[in-house]
Amino acid sequence: MILPIYVYGQPVLRKVAEDITPDYPELKELIENMFETMYKAEGVGLAAPQVGLPIRVVVIDLNIYADDEHPEFKGFRKVFINPHILEAEGEEVSIEEGCLSLPGIHESVKRKNKIKVKYMDESFVEHEEEVEGYIARVMQHEFDHLDGKMFIDHISPLRKQMIRSKLNAMLKGKAHCIYKVKTVRAK
Repeated sequence: MILPIYVYGQPVLRKVAEDITPDYPELKELIENMFETMYKAEGVGLAAPQVGLPIRVVVIDLNIYADDEHPEFKGFRKVFINPHILEAEGEEVSIEEGCLSLPGIHESVKRKNKIKVKYMDESFVEHEEEVEGYIARVMQHEFDHLDGKMFIDHISPLRKQMIRSKLNAMLKGKAHCIYKVKTVRAK
């Protein structure tokens, strides 16, 4: 089932998400719905707060970018439950990012290029691993959602001022995109 994606202004996007336990109701169905929603919106990652749930669940699929230059993306379709970044290191790299919860906005964001993470998979098996490059960027972007942050929190005040009209339009319920969204309506 395709779920509506919550757009900038929705309070759930600014809440710190809670860890869940294996008995979370209908978790398998939620994960399937999150992947289906992400694919329909043509995204590579989706965090539970983006579908209105303040829980620490993220899905990521980088298979579409797998090629000779990026073989590490092949088969990279993962579920992250209760993920936490333990360390972020390496050089800061600036790359343009976008977000399904911020349709039409793309900005350069600096992020560390290596991270160490701890998470559980969909079977609640714990993992700890180090990743780098684009995979680390996507994970940092999605995990930010679990801490009530969005990529625009990493841009300069000047750049934020330059996109203010787009953000205000979203706050008024105006979000133009190819997927189903849930916006905040102006009072």
